[in-house]
Amino acid sequence: MGKLTVTQLKQKANDIRRDIITMLEAAGSGHSAGPLGLADIFAALYFDVMNIRPEEPEWADRDVFFLSNGHCVPVQYATMAEAGYFDKEELKTLRKFGSRLQGHPEREKLPGLENTSGPLGSGLSQASGYAYSLQYLDENPHRFVYVIMGDGELDEGNIWEAAMFAGKNKLSQLIAFVDRNNIQIDGTTEDVMPLEDLKGKWESFGWHVLEIDGHNIESIIDATSQARAITNRPTVIIAHTIPGKGVDFMEYNYKWHGIPPNAEQAKEALEDLRTLGGKITHEGAGV
Repeated sequence: MGKLTVTQLKQKANDIRRDIITMLEAAGSGHSAGPLGLADIFAALYFDVMNIRPEEPEWADRDVFFLSNGHCVPVQYATMAEAGYFDKEELKTLRKFGSRLQGHPEREKLPGLENTSGPLGSGLSQASGYAYSLQYLDENPHRFVYVIMGDGELDEGNIWEAAMFAGKNKLSQLIAFVDRNNIQIDGTTEDVMPLEDLKGKWESFGWHVLEIDGHNIESIIDATSQARAITNRPTVIIAHTIPGKGVDFMEYNYKWHGIPPNAEQAKEALEDLRTLGGKITHEGAGV
């Protein structure tokens, strides 16, 4: 896909956030905080980092993306529609009976989805298996496998089994993100099940570890560039994000982990995002 400027990528992220709010309000169910917090990472991946062809989803030389915390899939649907995988009108069918856009991604329903996820903890194993096949069976060094996990999801033991497997096999074509927003459905991660020293944990499993601001487009792109240059181990990028990013009354509030906005709240959220979009446009005026 053609490269965009940083300002254009920020605007894409804001457009994705607006679509997330509209989708969730129409659906009447779903998760708000996580998808909003991931919009910058998704914009960077789909519009700059990944080698993909939305018009040819099964292109043999594509990079692949796995969403492990599947409840955050509204951000993936919104991004895919923005990228041209399907028409934006279909976003209104989120969670509707018979829709291709289910509450958790289903690989066989929608071209461009690489995995099915619902039960937490499986995405890193799926991504590791794919990366293993690329590295040792296909011997194709030009493709990369990206996966996003939630930080609360790291409570699942399957994650650490996959981390051992990937570290042992030095899966350098595997690039993982941890969405470090510090919340999960029951409260803050450090109250429910403390994760720190998170960097040290991943390093002990043989991973190269980077920590970034998950809302800084330049940092996201730079971190993935560094990860692709590592040839002897997998890389995990711990991306510090704000849950509910861009919507004042949602930011940092774990209660928005698993609920959608009602009509009045959606109107207020969209106004916040319109204001944010104006700031981005103004910021880029001199670029």
